[in-house]
Amino acid sequence: MTALDFGPVMLGGNVFGWTADREASFRVLDAFLDAGGRSIDTADVYSAWVPGNSGGESEAIIGEWAESRGVRDRVVIATKVSSLEGRRGLSAANITAAVEDSLKRLRTDVIDLYFAHRDDPTVAQDETMGAFDALVTAGKVREIGASNFSPARLRTAQRIAASSGLVPFTVAQDEWSLVSRDAEIELVPTVGELGMVEVPYSSLASGFLTGKYRPGTAVDSQRAGRAGAYLDDRRNLELLGALDDVAADHGVSVTAVALAWLRAQPHVGAPIASARTVEQVADLMESASLELTPQQLELLSAPTAPVSA
Repeated sequence: MTALDFGPVMLGGNVFGWTADREASFRVLDAFLDAGGRSIDTADVYSAWVPGNSGGESEAIIGEWAESRGVRDRVVIATKVSSLEGRRGLSAANITAAVEDSLKRLRTDVIDLYFAHRDDPTVAQDETMGAFDALVTAGKVREIGASNFSPARLRTAQRIAASSGLVPFTVAQDEWSLVSRDAEIELVPTVGELGMVEVPYSSLASGFLTGKYRPGTAVDSQRAGRAGAYLDDRRNLELLGALDDVAADHGVSVTAVALAWLRAQPHVGAPIASARTVEQVADLMESASLELTPQQLELLSAPTAPVSA
């Protein structure tokens, strides 16, 4: 079980250095902290997909912000290894090198939560777990996590850690939202059985669950294509109606309702959501004090319930 306090929402750092430049990112980070936010999620590969970027931009912005504001001890910072070109995979050598790069960019002596960004079946898990354990022993990392692992690989990793006396994964990070619920079938129950906590990413489904995507409405966003595609499923249109009703009942945004639903699910530590503007931060943090009734949770869950759950 994790000892980290994520607060009600983890701020996603994938937009920093992408759709939010340095100045906009600083404003978002300031607003998040001022509103009571306590954790930030990033990765070494953010945002290598942007022309002119090479990866590490998000970490560098977060590190500069935390240092300039003197707030490093007020935020939990999570980052990841295995997806960046030149630092791919989960070999001991790669993990050992990648963590030094991330520490430097984040301008910190310790990373609170260090994730394997995705599984690497080409490397023996005892090597990977041993490398992560060494980072914790050295004081460079507080806890370790697994992102995008299958239930079976989570089980074997935890079994190896237990049998070898190594530090286990304490947190999982996987795609999960009201329109993406396959994780509920086997993955999330496995996370719970292993004593881990889940911090779901894509919790707002590329912005679809903010409510701004509606039939016949054009949205100017880098993610409009993916988010707009959810409108093709009639179940998601029914869900939008339910979200609107619950939001109106509480006098809050659709964003807040979607995040509150996820926070209420079993084994969830905090949903991860990103913001490009200060106004979007307000919607994220509005969910912090929102408690949905059992009837409202069922109303929201029904339209998109996974068939095999």
